[in-house]
Formats: sequence, structure tokens, C-alpha cells
Amino acid sequence: MRRSFLERLRLAAALTAGLAFVGFARAQDLPEAIRASGETALLEVHAEGAQIYQCEADASGKLVWSFREPIATLFRDGKTVGRHYAGPHWEFSDGSVSGKALAKAPGAGPADVPLLKLAATGGQGALADVTTIQRVHTRGGALEGSCESAGGFRSVPYSADYVFLRK
Repeated sequence: MRRSFLERLRLAAALTAGLAFVGFARAQDLPEAIRASGETALLEVHAEGAQIYQCEADASGKLVWSFREPIATLFRDGKTVGRHYAGPHWEFSDGSVSGKALAKAPGAGPADVPLLKLAATGGQGALADVTTIQRVHTRGGALEGSCESAGGFRSVPYSADYVFLRK
């Protein structure tokens, strides 16, 4: 019997109830700034993609790399299940959700984008109950410093795990 994405999502939620971050970081191992106390993991996915930067003048007129948008493919159990793009927005076949950054914590190293905690701002379908999104286990994606030509773009590969939670 082939189950829909929503059925698999509900089954995964039932199996992980009370066991936040199965296969990922345990809640108590996350930095305090991005913890989501009292929430339960609804869905966990792995992202592979790039952080896109644009060369722009900062407040002092110096050209610097400025974050523009993410673009990534989302995986679960080795299979493509969705995509992540500007907004920030996560889109799956049975639903989507947007987020607004609430807090961040440093990644494991200087080349890693920060860990994030985001408030869900518009879940639909299977993700309608999502209240919080966490970005954990980041690798790569960071770009800082000056650039040479205004309007230029740079794509920096990154990976991360995204955890979608509900109250």
C-alpha cells in the first residue's frame, strides 16, 4: 500500500512524539537561542544547495557580499521531497511553509552559516500546524568580505537540516 506524503508525515509525527530530533541533534544539545521548548518535531529534512550572495555597497559605501537568497533541494530518507528558496520558503508536494527569523547561533565553523530559529508565518496543507522551523547542522554557505564589482553574484554550497515543529 502506497501512503501519501501526509499519511507518512502523520506516521512520522506519531513515532517521534516526545522524541525531538530523532536522527538529528537532541533538543538539549542545541544552543539555547534556537531551542523550541514545549514543541514537537513534525518533520525533519536534509537540505543540499547554495546560499546566494550579491555584491553591494554597505552603509559606508564599501562593496561587500550581501546575502540574497537560499536555493536548496530537500531530502528525506535519501529521496527528494521538496525545495527551499527565498522568503524563506519550504515547499513540499502536500504543503508549504514560510518563516521569519527569530534567533541565530553560530555554526560549527567560520565557513558555516548560522543555526536558525524561525517563526512559521504561513503554513499550508500538511505543514499548516508548523509553528517553528530550526536550521541545524549547517555546513558551508558563509561568505564575508569585500567584492570587486557591484551587482556581481556568488553561490556558496551549503547543507543543513531543517526541523519543522508544532506546539
